[in-house]
Amino acid sequence: MKALFVAWRSEEDTGWGPVGRLSFDGLLYTFCYLQGARTLRGFRPFPGMDDLDQVYESEQLFPLFANRLLSKARREYDDYLLWGGFDPDNPPDPIAILGVTEGIRQTDAIEVFPCPTTDGEGCYISKFFLHGIRWLGENAIECVNALTAGEDLVLVPDEDNPADLFAVGVYTSNDVKIGYVPRYFAHDMRKLMVGCGDIFHLQAERLNPKAPLQHRVLCRIQACWPDDFEPCSGDAFLPIPSNVPARCD
Repeated sequence: MKALFVAWRSEEDTGWGPVGRLSFDGLLYTFCYLQGARTLRGFRPFPGMDDLDQVYESEQLFPLFANRLLSKARREYDDYLLWGGFDPDNPPDPIAILGVTEGIRQTDAIEVFPCPTTDGEGCYISKFFLHGIRWLGENAIECVNALTAGEDLVLVPDEDNPADLFAVGVYTSNDVKIGYVPRYFAHDMRKLMVGCGDIFHLQAERLNPKAPLQHRVLCRIQACWPDDFEPCSGDAFLPIPSNVPARCD
């Protein structure tokens, strides 16, 4: 089972939160709303998915999410797959692509992110595109352009960030801030940084110098999975339909 959380940003403030969960078992796509859809101020059900209590199923990816993937007819489609670390000759299923590209569109306030699970050895492994490069200015962009694939990066909690209490900055080994961990990973990253100690490694896995800034640096995190670690936990992540398992694994 592959699963993604669907997050929505409130138009009334800077708050955001999980509102849905998209799953794929190899044959069927399933979507259900989470408790966050009832508590996030200003949220309205997505078009064609009006009932918060219903479980939606389809053999095809729902249009809401299919429209967040670059069309295969686009000239740059192969580059788009390469930016995310995928093989154009052996493309993954759409939900895997969405899990890395985040399904971000400039016209709305929806993002998707993967439901964390352990690898075969009980470790936490995740990939994400570096966020916030543009907001940090020309110095950050120059440093990003000078990175090499496989270069080690450093995470530092951003305690003075007024927009996100859990923000985590990403720095080069010589202490230059070049971006941020995606906000939906930040809280978990702080837990892992404390709980894993030396068993925590971040690197610039892939660099895409010709890609837009939001796809310029593909990062990879490998860490331990502490016994008491429960990613994406809390009431907001619980499914509204009673017949849907609480966890996505």
